Amino acid sequence: MEASSIVLHSKTLPFGITLTNNKLSFRHFNKHLPSTNYQRHQSLKPIKSPSHWQFNASPLAFSPTRARTHLLTPLKCSYSNTTSSDSQNPLLKPLKNLSLDSLKKTLSQLTPIDVVKWSGVLSIAIAATKWTVNMLFNPFFWMYFSWTWLFWPWFVAIALAIYGLYSFRKHLIGEANIFEQLAIVTSTFTWLTLVPPAHFNGYLEGWPFVFFFVYHYFFFFNVSVRKRLYGDYYARPHDPKWGVNPPKWYRLLFCVGVMVGHWLAAFEGPELHRIPGGWTNVGVWILIILTMLMQYNSTLYLAKYSEKVVVPTAVVQFGPYRWVRHPIYSSTMLLFATYCVALRAPLSLLFVAAVCLFYYEQKAKLEEALMVETFGERYMEYATKVRYKFIPFIY
Repeated sequence: MEASSIVLHSKTLPFGITLTNNKLSFRHFNKHLPSTNYQRHQSLKPIKSPSHWQFNASPLAFSPTRARTHLLTPLKCSYSNTTSSDSQNPLLKPLKNLSLDSLKKTLSQLTPIDVVKWSGVLSIAIAATKWTVNMLFNPFFWMYFSWTWLFWPWFVAIALAIYGLYSFRKHLIGEANIFEQLAIVTSTFTWLTLVPPAHFNGYLEGWPFVFFFVYHYFFFFNVSVRKRLYGDYYARPHDPKWGVNPPKWYRLLFCVGVMVGHWLAAFEGPELHRIPGGWTNVGVWILIILTMLMQYNSTLYLAKYSEKVVVPTAVVQFGPYRWVRHPIYSSTMLLFATYCVALRAPLSLLFVAAVCLFYYEQKAKLEEALMVETFGERYMEYATKVRYKFIPFIY
């Protein structure tokens, strides 16, 4: 096969070589497909002299008689130093149309509610700016601030509380997502462990940080069991008789009492930098570990003998249930007591313990009556064997 035929029929080249009337053309392949002058087995004739060739350096073109400038349409480029009306900043358009008449018209259309709303926004902005400037120019802030001390910004705490209440309202109607459920507990623990000591000390250091994360870990044991069993954190539908709770006003008093107890602990205890460290805090760490183990084992055994993590299928008599009948409530009381011990607030410890015993005593009575109704003699035997409700050998 001749060289021209080999090159022309090659599937690897996007162009071909055409010989027509002693003219050599090096052009794109698809330009030659419709050609009628092409001879498949045309023989090559000797070239007389190189002087007969004319070379054009245009892209993909090599012709002895005709020069092509380019194959592609040249790009058009234009420049103008004038600014188009479409390219103007849209934020500046209202300022161009601003006039005294338009301002009067806008003010005349304001309602009393609009005036109150914008006055409130302006007042909050001025107050926040003033507070920020005063804090930045306060010598105490720059002299004593370090990475271990945090000055709690009140507007963050208030905003977090508002969002927590909004998420709690959605949780009550069953529409809160995972992030909103986390916001509920985070806002609650912030006002329990971080805001009170920050208010009375002016900064945060040490134990409040520790208990902020301990509280999260402690109270997420229950929902983590749902995640392990069902793949999400939502409670399953169950017989409403197992949703045992005291009246709403009783629960509200309990929440208020727990909050007051944490604020009293921050008020009663010494300043955070005066709380001793080192080996004197080993007892606090032991109490924290004991609290975590009690909560974990109690939740694990209860879920193992329960349906939908709510409805018990048997009388649990293993793990912490060998010592007290309500170890989950005991671990909660121990957690609050450990916080008061860490902040060196014994009177607050007694107050929180009294609030918890007052509430959990009523809740335990309702639950035990339901257990007796469901399991009968089996639970009566267990209650006779394990006499203590919350505190081993004491209560």
